[in-house]
Amino acid sequence: MLKGFKEFAMKGNVIDLAVGVIIGGAFGKIVTSLVNDMIMPLVGLLVGQIDFKNLFITLGDGKFKTIADAKEAGVATLNYGLFINNIIDFLIIAFSIFIIVEQLNRFTKKKEEEKVVMTKKCKYCFSEMHKDASKCPSCTSSVD
Repeated sequence: MLKGFKEFAMKGNVIDLAVGVIIGGAFGKIVTSLVNDMIMPLVGLLVGQIDFKNLFITLGDGKFKTIADAKEAGVATLNYGLFINNIIDFLIIAFSIFIIVEQLNRFTKKKEEEKVVMTKKCKYCFSEMHKDASKCPSCTSSVD
């Protein structure tokens, strides 16, 4: 069982997946910073000096200016501003992954188009043979 696990873990796909997860985590942190530190302050400025991080509904008694103040007082909150940040974060990551996949598909499609047809079909038995063959290997008919 240990040998089987070692073979599985050392396959290229598992290692590629691990690298992808690590890079994805780092990419997620970059996008989160982009959303929280660059995009949302600009959006807040455009919609009237609103800080989305502190948009919340108090589910208890009292009024608080920040989520931290409410949490410090032990009051539950619905943090819809943070939820909006996370939605924008997700949309940016999803769009970035979409662009990467589209580019990869474009490159693989070009490779498929570049493949030269190396076979032809026999007009008598319809088996495939090398494009330069003069006799069919299946039915031995002359094919020119």
